Amino acid sequence: MIQRFGVLGSGLVGQTLARGLQKHGYDVRIGSRTPDKLAAFASASGITAGTFGEVAAWGEGLVLAVLGRAAHEALELAGRANTAGKLVIDTTNPISGDPPENGVIHFTTGPNSSLMEELQAAHADAHFVKAFSSVGSAMMVDPDYGGTRPTMFICGNDAGAKRETSALLEKFGWESADMGKVTSARAIEPLCQLWCIPGFLQNSWTHAFHLLRKSS
Repeated sequence: MIQRFGVLGSGLVGQTLARGLQKHGYDVRIGSRTPDKLAAFASASGITAGTFGEVAAWGEGLVLAVLGRAAHEALELAGRANTAGKLVIDTTNPISGDPPENGVIHFTTGPNSSLMEELQAAHADAHFVKAFSSVGSAMMVDPDYGGTRPTMFICGNDAGAKRETSALLEKFGWESADMGKVTSARAIEPLCQLWCIPGFLQNSWTHAFHLLRKSS
């Protein structure tokens, strides 16, 4: 089992997941292009900050928690040698810089492509698993829905990497639903668009998805 996670991303999602990993017993470091911006966070949390490369080299597994349009650059800065053979939990979505249209955010990808497929193709030696891409940061760790565990849809090509991700999600209070290979990111990433609609139209940002299964 992976014990050391490096979080690549200094924003709210990265900080939230870093604290969650720390809370649930993992060793954690957090990375940024400019680690100095994390000085206050590192001091308050006790989580060591470093560059993308330093954190990626240290981590046994990685969490990619940057804006989708910065994902390729962040992985290049992390270094191919530092991501090869490692689980990379991909939280990103291909959100464009355009404003929402009637509450629907614009994506840079089409229905037959996904950002994670691009990342996996560019870094073939890493084991990408899509997760945390269809919920807001406020509910990523220990979500409380009155006893019902929300569902995190995941996908990726490596079975071992998905088992590690599912184990992490279990600790975080989620059930995972394995949707198959990396191609399924084409269906998972647009859940972000659906999730955001109540937020933009009704200022409601604390919901999550749950997969209902009929008992046999």
